[in-house]
Amino acid sequence: MAEMEYESVVLVKQEVFVYKIPPRQSNRSYRAADWNLAEPIWTGRLRMVAKGKSLCVKLEDKTSGTLFANCPIESYPGVAIEAVSDSSRYFVLRIQDDNGRTAFIGLGFGDRSDSFDMNVALQDHFKWVKNEEKIEKEKVEPKQQLDLGFKEGETIKINMKITKKDGSEVSSRLSSKKTGASGLLPPPPGGNKISPPQAGSPAHQPTVSAAGGQTEWGEFTSAGVHNSASEPVASAATPSKANANWVQF
Repeated sequence: MAEMEYESVVLVKQEVFVYKIPPRQSNRSYRAADWNLAEPIWTGRLRMVAKGKSLCVKLEDKTSGTLFANCPIESYPGVAIEAVSDSSRYFVLRIQDDNGRTAFIGLGFGDRSDSFDMNVALQDHFKWVKNEEKIEKEKVEPKQQLDLGFKEGETIKINMKITKKDGSEVSSRLSSKKTGASGLLPPPPGGNKISPPQAGSPAHQPTVSAAGGQTEWGEFTSAGVHNSASEPVASAATPSKANANWVQF
């Protein structure tokens, strides 16, 4: 069962003017200055009515509502309604009777905003018609399926990073981060380092204190002083003269 179409009133203007226009002599646009604007042939009400996708402009009597002229509109801009070249308040309408005969009349508005409203109503209606046709077309036509399969001879390359089972790569990264975050500063470049004493050198043999049994560094050979077995060993309380010039570690 076909869906019923209801009429809806798109626009109503309580006062419009109808003019008799001269026949078009050439392909140039209509000009309202060529009309007798001071003497309109009819004054009444305009109603724009939509029924489904069809749209028509009805010129009716203000009081009784009697139809004066009917203008079916198939598209806009189009032949059914055309704006003049010298004013935004005047249009040319192609009216049609019940027998299909057509004629052209001039239509004018007293206020510029009324003509602007009619333009907006016409554009909105045919924009809606265009969207409806697009939706119906998508319902009928099957949608193109996306083919994700491999064609013959096609290959795919995947780059994968594989980690060892023992986690050697992860642990090496963690250790490097900890070392960098320890806060210890490296030695300055070019600095002199003190080499530790070599074992077995007689000049660097430690001496034992008789009192506490602690060890101190002996004198270097270059100092020219040697401790003999007959001389008493310096105690920790009374350091010797030779050791007084050396800093204890």
